[in-house]
Amino acid sequence: MHLTTATRPDIAFAVGYVSRFMENPQEEHWVAVKRIFRYLQGTKTHGICYKPSARIDFRGYSDADWAGDLTDRKSTSGYTFMLLGAPVSWGSKKQPSVSLSTSEAEYIALSLAIQEGKWIHRLLCEIVMAANEEGPELMIYEDNQSCIKMTKNPVNHGRAKHIDIKYHHIRDEVKRGQVKLKYCETAVMLADIMTKALHGPRHKEMTATLGIREHSD
Repeated sequence: MHLTTATRPDIAFAVGYVSRFMENPQEEHWVAVKRIFRYLQGTKTHGICYKPSARIDFRGYSDADWAGDLTDRKSTSGYTFMLLGAPVSWGSKKQPSVSLSTSEAEYIALSLAIQEGKWIHRLLCEIVMAANEEGPELMIYEDNQSCIKMTKNPVNHGRAKHIDIKYHHIRDEVKRGQVKLKYCETAVMLADIMTKALHGPRHKEMTATLGIREHSD
């Protein structure tokens, strides 16, 4: 768990998934845990690599895997926040309720991402303001167009009217300009790795894009 939260975002989903079965683990779950151990053994020299930069390039990514849990059909939220070319915060969390559509699952995931992003954003602004510099904007990338439209519609969107009111703080954040949303293609969605297990080549591609590389001695 320490590696998951501190230095290895590439195992966040896998660790989060097996932890769902801690109360009643079966043989298949232990097999999955051993696969994680083998992966870590094979990548033990890998870690997050940040790049020096004259400007603060802070951005977030929010994603969801709709109905990914085949047992209860609940979705998984995932987010990643990048700074200096590598992640500074990430998360993978099973949603508390069943979503009726992909856009609803993405909307709920976006709520979680915004809460985390605002905390990091405030911290960054305090740091740069102390140096008499302008703070970065809070930009979050989303790969679902319907989800983005739901955040900007002042009336009850047909796909959003049944969603718990606690998630609609998103609209207020967007309206006040506290958060800016931008569409990105699924192929470059960096939070994808937080929502589901990816096949080998895709997983390797995503870890490299996240700035997780082998460290030289």
